Amino acid sequence: MKLAQFWLKWHLAIAGLALCLLALPGARLFLEANMTRHMLVQFPLLALIGFWFAGALPRNWMRRLNSWNGYGISGLFASALLLALLMIPRVLDLALVDGRIELVKWLALLVCGAAVRLSWQPAGLLVQGFFLGNVLPMMVVVGYLFESSPVRLCNAYLLDDQERLGQSLLWIAAVTGLAWLAILVRAMMRREAATALPTPSEEGPSTTYG
Repeated sequence: MKLAQFWLKWHLAIAGLALCLLALPGARLFLEANMTRHMLVQFPLLALIGFWFAGALPRNWMRRLNSWNGYGISGLFASALLLALLMIPRVLDLALVDGRIELVKWLALLVCGAAVRLSWQPAGLLVQGFFLGNVLPMMVVVGYLFESSPVRLCNAYLLDDQERLGQSLLWIAAVTGLAWLAILVRAMMRREAATALPTPSEEGPSTTYG
């Protein structure tokens, strides 16, 4: 019990320290100066910090959230909705020039990571597949739009940076989809193997020696 509390405190300290480091003006400017770093480094890091924070929530908070988040559906739906909004090029532009939008973006990504942490396991393979079946095609559409558009969709970033981000989003969507498919096939094979095992009554009478 003491070890768990000790680890929880360190967990929170590391997540808080990482959040403070990301909030430093130099770090924020470095990450947001490039469109690819903005979406593929800062976004996942903030979501990961939210993921860590969710693991340190008090038990009574967890009970309340679980009663609202049956099978993880509400949490994953909220995450998909927030990600869809944050991928809009206009939001990226506004986050760079308006501190209020930047703050909302940070909070949305923290909530997104926390919601995934609280929802992924309860969701099961079916709801997980539904979540990825919405998020990954959305990522493909955004990636294709970024890659193929002849004009800049964000005023703050150059066209080649936009194309590079689009290609990266397409690759990430493809690799994530294949990885989840492999996990799904493995889980189904394990389940099938478990159901195929003979029960003790089917094995026949046991033989004793001696």
